[in-house]
Amino acid sequence: MLRDVAEPSAAINPDYVTYRLDLKSGRALIGTVRTEGDRLLVGDGQGATTTVARADVESMEPMAHSTMPEGLPKLLGPERLRRRADVPPDGAADADYGKLKPPPPRPRAEVLAALAGGGRRPPRRSRSRSCWWPARRTTDSANTTTRRGARVWSELLGAADRRRVTTADEWPSAEQLATADVVVFYQRGDWTPRRAKEIDAYLARGGGLVYLHWALDGRADAPGFAQRIGLASGAGALFRHGPLDVDFPSAGHPVARNVAKLRMVDESYWKLTGDLGRARVLATGVEEGKSWRCSGRWSRMRGRVFVSVPGHYAWTFDDPLFRVVLLRGIAWAAKEPGDRFNELVWPGARVGD
Repeated sequence: MLRDVAEPSAAINPDYVTYRLDLKSGRALIGTVRTEGDRLLVGDGQGATTTVARADVESMEPMAHSTMPEGLPKLLGPERLRRRADVPPDGAADADYGKLKPPPPRPRAEVLAALAGGGRRPPRRSRSRSCWWPARRTTDSANTTTRRGARVWSELLGAADRRRVTTADEWPSAEQLATADVVVFYQRGDWTPRRAKEIDAYLARGGGLVYLHWALDGRADAPGFAQRIGLASGAGALFRHGPLDVDFPSAGHPVARNVAKLRMVDESYWKLTGDLGRARVLATGVEEGKSWRCSGRWSRMRGRVFVSVPGHYAWTFDDPLFRVVLLRGIAWAAKEPGDRFNELVWPGARVGD
C-alpha cells in the first residue's frame, strides 16, 4: 500500500494500466480504458472521462506510468500517509478458516533463512502475463482454498512488477493460452482430448504450467494427463488430511534453495500416476512407511511444468514458507529468475516471531 502511494508506477494493477490512444483525427488521449460495446471510455488523471468509438482509434499502446499523481507522500504528510498505508492486506488478516484450527504462524526467521542468498533484485523484463484458473467450488467449507483464495492470489501476483494476471473459470481461453507465460491451475477439471491438444500446443511454444493439489486429478485419463504434467492423481491414489513433513532432497534446484523441510498441515496424496524420474523430484513425504513424491518439475517440449501436492487449505497459501516454494515454482515455470516474486512472500501471510 505504501509503495503504491509513494511510487504509483512501480506496480500497476492491470485494471488501471494507462494507455495512449491516437485517434484518426490526429488527437491523442492518455488514461485508463474501459469498454462499452463499440465504444471506449478513457479516464484521465483528473477524473474526466472521454468516450470515443473504436472505429475512430488509429492505435492504442500501454504506457509504463500510472495516472496516479506523484508526490502524494509530501502532500499527505507522515501521519496521514501512515494511516493510509497501515491497512491489513486482503489475506490472513481477515481469512476465514472455518471450524478447524490453523497451525501456528510460520516463524519469521525460518522464512528469512529460505530467502537468504537471493542476491540483488532480478532485472526487469518486458511485461509478462499469467493466468490463474481458480476452483469453482469447495468441499470442506471455508477451510479449502476457494474462489476467494484465487481472487486474493490473482491480485497478489498482479502486484508484481510488470506482471499482468487474468483468471479463467472453466478453461483458459484461446487468447490466454496464446499470450500467457505461465498458467496456474487449481481445479478438479476434466482432461479431454481437446484440452490435451491445446496444452501440447501451449508447451510446444514454450509456455509454463503450474498444477496445484486437486488440479493433479486426471479423472478418466490419469496416464495421458501424467504424460503432460509428470504426476497425476488417478483411481489408485490415496489421500490423508493432517500434519505433513515435506522434505526437499533437491536442494540445488532454484525452487528448493535453502528449504530442507516444510512442516505443515494440509492434505497428502500418494500412489500417483507418472514417473518424474529421481532428478525431477523436488519434494517427498512419507506415507504408509514409504517415501512418495510431493512436488516435481518437468520439462516437456519447450515448456516447463511445476506440480505441488500440498495446497488444500487456505492457511497453506497464507504460509510464507510455502509461498516461497510456490512463487519460485511459478517463476521457474515462467522462465523467470528464481527470486522474481520475493516481494510477494509477506503480504497477508501468517508470520510469527
